[in-house]
Amino acid sequence: MIGRLTFVLAFCLSAIAPSGAKAQEFITIASTTSTQDSGLFDYLLPRFKAKTGLDVKVIAQGTGQALDTARRGDVDVVFVHAKPQEEKFVAEGQGVKRFDVMYNDFVLIGPKSDPAGIKGSKDILAALKTIQTKTAPFVSRGDKSGTHAAELALWQQAGVDIAARKGPWYRDIGQGMGAALNTAKAMGAYVLSDRGTWISFKGKDDLDIVVEGDKRLFNQYGVILVNPAKHPDVKVALGQAFVDYVLSPEGQAVIAGYKIGGLQLFFPNAEPRE
Repeated sequence: MIGRLTFVLAFCLSAIAPSGAKAQEFITIASTTSTQDSGLFDYLLPRFKAKTGLDVKVIAQGTGQALDTARRGDVDVVFVHAKPQEEKFVAEGQGVKRFDVMYNDFVLIGPKSDPAGIKGSKDILAALKTIQTKTAPFVSRGDKSGTHAAELALWQQAGVDIAARKGPWYRDIGQGMGAALNTAKAMGAYVLSDRGTWISFKGKDDLDIVVEGDKRLFNQYGVILVNPAKHPDVKVALGQAFVDYVLSPEGQAVIAGYKIGGLQLFFPNAEPRE
C-alpha cells in the first residue's frame, strides 16, 4: 500500500513539474543603476513579461561591475552604457554581439547657489576646469560605472589629471547614481548624472542642472547576450528573447513611452533588423 501511494505521488509530481517549471522561467540581467534608479525597468519589464511570460531578475551595478558579473557567467544579458568597455567585453569572447538600444545624455548637476559660477554653460570641459581651479565640492561615483568612466574621460579631455589634483573638494563615494545625487545635495556639491536618473530624482530642492547640451555628454546604452560558449549556464533562448524585444519596434516604442512629468527619459535608437 505504501509503495503504491509513493508511486502515485511521484506520478502526480512529475505531471505538474513541467507547468510549474515553465511558470518560474526567468532570466537575469546585469544592468546599470541608471536603468533601475530612473524607473525604466519598472515600466519596461512588466510589458516584456506580458509579451513573453518571462520574469527578469535585475542586478543593478555600475557598468564595470555589471560586465565583471557577466564575465563570471552569473547573468544571461548585460544592459549597460560604456561602449568601449562593452566592445572589449565582446572582443574577449564574453558576449555574443553588442547592439545599440537607446540613448540620453549626461548633465552636470550643482547647487542652486552655484559656487563655481558655471550655470548656463554648454562647455562641460570649461566647467570642470573651473570647478577644479576653484576647488568647488564635487561628488564622483567612483564605482567603475558608465557614468564614472564618462566623468573620468571628461576630466582627461579638460586637461585635468584628477588623480593628482583631487583633494578634500573631490569626494569619491563608490556608490550608485541615486546615492551620488543625495551626497551632492547634502554637501552642496557638483555631480555628473545621467539625465534619466536626474529626472526621476525626488530630492531636487537644492540642486539644478548647471551644464547641459554639450555633444560630449552623449550617453549610449547597449545590450549584449552573454556568450554560452564561455558560460554554458546562460539561458540562450530566453536571454535572446529579451534582446530581441528591446530591439523590436514594440520594445523601442515602450522605451520611448516612458516619461515622468511629460519628459522622455530615454530615446530608442536600435538599428532596424531583418
